[in-house]
Amino acid sequence: MNAPPHSDRGPRRFGWPQRVFSQVLLMQLAIITGVTVLVTGLFLAPLSAQLDDEAMRRALAIAQSTAAQPGIAEDLRTTEPSALGHVQSAAEEIRRSTGAEYVVVMDRRGVRWSHPEADRIGEVVSTDPGDALRGREVMEIDSGTLGRSARGKVPLRGPGDEVVGAVSVGIEYDSVRARLLGAIPGLLAYAGTALAVGALAAYLISRRLQRQTHDLAFSDISALLTEREAMLHSIREGVVALDGTGRIRLLNDEAQRLLGLGPEAAGRPLEEVLAPGRTVDVLAGRVVGDDLLAVQGSRVLLANRMETDDGGAVVTLRDRTELEHLGRELDSTTGLIDALRAQDHEHANRLHTLLGLLELEMHEDAMEFVTEVVGVHRATAEQVTEKVRDPLLAALLVGKATVAAERGVSLRLAPGTLLPDRVIDPRGLVTVVGNLVDNATDAAAGSQDARIEVGLRAEGRTVELRVRDSGPGIAPEQHASIFTEGWSTKDLPAHGKRGLGLPLVRRLAERQGGSVTVSGADGGGAVFTVVLPEALGAASPTTGGKQ
Repeated sequence: MNAPPHSDRGPRRFGWPQRVFSQVLLMQLAIITGVTVLVTGLFLAPLSAQLDDEAMRRALAIAQSTAAQPGIAEDLRTTEPSALGHVQSAAEEIRRSTGAEYVVVMDRRGVRWSHPEADRIGEVVSTDPGDALRGREVMEIDSGTLGRSARGKVPLRGPGDEVVGAVSVGIEYDSVRARLLGAIPGLLAYAGTALAVGALAAYLISRRLQRQTHDLAFSDISALLTEREAMLHSIREGVVALDGTGRIRLLNDEAQRLLGLGPEAAGRPLEEVLAPGRTVDVLAGRVVGDDLLAVQGSRVLLANRMETDDGGAVVTLRDRTELEHLGRELDSTTGLIDALRAQDHEHANRLHTLLGLLELEMHEDAMEFVTEVVGVHRATAEQVTEKVRDPLLAALLVGKATVAAERGVSLRLAPGTLLPDRVIDPRGLVTVVGNLVDNATDAAAGSQDARIEVGLRAEGRTVELRVRDSGPGIAPEQHASIFTEGWSTKDLPAHGKRGLGLPLVRRLAERQGGSVTVSGADGGGAVFTVVLPEALGAASPTTGGKQ
């Protein structure tokens, strides 16, 4: 389907783009960017807390190592705080070796015994050491005389596990922040790479979408869908869309009518909603060609199938029932015209004979001639109407006998023929008999001793029809295929199609729960047998079931 011309969009300086490709691309980029920023933020938040925790644990470990140094607790009990004392020298040595910002040893009064700035020794610490002096270990981020730092405080215990002081170690907070800031460029590089890869993937996906949507805008797609729905449900041609597995994707109103299906057939396989036969084979693509004939119920359909790129197919169906009936009427009319032309010649010959007899004053011979001619036709009509009580069927057989006679074929009723006037569907039975007699006439014409024998018998409500001809017969291997749409041994008629009569006969018989079979006849020819179980109505009480 060609894309519709672009609507009058005009140049757009600002605003949301209209094409599907552009909108999807922008939405994907926005989502990718948002997710990248969110993930980066969610990673940085715990990273900062993790670095703080690592710094506090490191400070606590240094404080624990310092408190475990031998002699420090004893010096606190036996000496005075001094810049040159053992406590200060030991604490400074630990500070330099560990890279801590400070290592402060204090007594129970909170007086410093060590400090990176020696002049602060002997002063009371600036933050409360109460928890550590009460025997608890402390980790925290706090500010003191040297600024903000990650701290660890532990109690300093003497002999007998007595708390004699505390050790406070600080890690410069600027170093922790520097580690965090140092990790950001690498993290942003990873995030930028992920964003670039995501943007490229979004672009490629959007380009594929652009090709599939033919670079249409959402408004164009919406308009196409609306127009398609309106078109499919308004056209007088059936449309059936199938997917690659043979399931029905779409079924418009006309297709539902022609196939006798409902909307619930959509989404189901063909074999589930239609009986096996030529119609399913044509729709499924097992029979290929243009203008394929199929019979569905009492309808003659003309089907054309086109494959789609995704492995499915679209099938269009046209109703040829009326056209086929017209074509058959044309064939019948042509045959009648030929018969009337022949009868005209025969009638003229009879009039000339009668005129000659009268001019020769052979009046008795003339009366005998007229009586004989009229009697033959009257006898034929009376014979048919006596055995076939339904008027439509009797009239059909009389007419067919006349047409067959003009083609040199004798049509007679089989012995034992008797059909009461209780036919439920006389038009259907006329269609069945007419098709079989026409086929028999075509087959028998030109054969030696050309003849057709029609037998009609009733048993209860069942009618058995048997049509026998003297033609060449049908090969046994073709007995099944002759009831397939399109099968024929005849030349094409004026309306261009053959192979519909026998399928219609079979459909009409099956619709009434009956059957139709073909077999060979003794002495040559073919015998068609049709059994219709419910063709007759109940017997009238006034006749007591007698005919």
